[in-house]
Amino acid sequence: MPWWFVLIWSTGFIVAKYGMPNAEPLTFLAWRFGGTLLVMLPVALLTGTPWPVRGASDGVHDAARRIDWPLIAHLAVSGILIQAVYLGGVWAAIKQGAPAGLAALIVGIQPLLTALFARVVGEPVSRRQWLGLLCGFVGVGLVVANKVGVRGIGAGAVALCVLSLLAITAGTLYQKRFCAHFDLRVGTLVQFGAAFAVTLPAAWALETMQVRWNAEMLGALAWSVLALSIGAISLLFLLIRHGAATKVSSLMYLTPPTTAVMAWLLFGETLSPLSAAGMVVAALGVALVIERRAAPAAPVS
Repeated sequence: MPWWFVLIWSTGFIVAKYGMPNAEPLTFLAWRFGGTLLVMLPVALLTGTPWPVRGASDGVHDAARRIDWPLIAHLAVSGILIQAVYLGGVWAAIKQGAPAGLAALIVGIQPLLTALFARVVGEPVSRRQWLGLLCGFVGVGLVVANKVGVRGIGAGAVALCVLSLLAITAGTLYQKRFCAHFDLRVGTLVQFGAAFAVTLPAAWALETMQVRWNAEMLGALAWSVLALSIGAISLLFLLIRHGAATKVSSLMYLTPPTTAVMAWLLFGETLSPLSAAGMVVAALGVALVIERRAAPAAPVS
């Protein structure tokens, strides 16, 4: 599951390459979030998805059950952070001229930042994991080293990247702390509904909302909805539910290397020896973070 997540999540930058020329950032994301709701709502209705209720397992009579509004509110908050703020910030920064490499490097600090605050969700971080996190960040830096140029980059674009970094970190920890367990169908509806409710007014106020409909735009939008918003996000939810936040976040180190390989295959972008070395270093770092050490054997009596 982690490797499928990395592979699909890494296509996000490829989607941006196809979608960005045809729609403004928030406009594209509004269509993406709205499209996700259009797909998931019939799925939820046809499968009889139950809304989360309180008192479902404590002996309370069915009539006394009530919708778990606190859980829904927590899902909405994490959805706004992970979807609307994180993605909106990255896309807007790239639209304002921030190189994709610089955006990837800034957002790549997320695993380190998550580890710093991991105790919020009761997760200690070992020295081996800290070494892996630092190693992974160095690897990402090597991968994007030739694409980081900062000349002419405005403070606003950098601020948007930092905002995205804070949003994805806070969203991951918030979801792990307050709403790790939920029905994926309900969670998708609530989170993307909240993200849509925030993104659409922002696009209306800040952008022209004009879209150039062509094959590239339709393909990028369809992939964003089905593979990224439904596929990759569902995998992310499951990873957060079953794994430590630090381990899940460390997988993000594999996104720039995987994206670099995809860009090399699809667009003929240069894959330098330095980038190749960075891929190895990043993979080593992630291995150090997620490696499971066997428990010591009990003494033989």
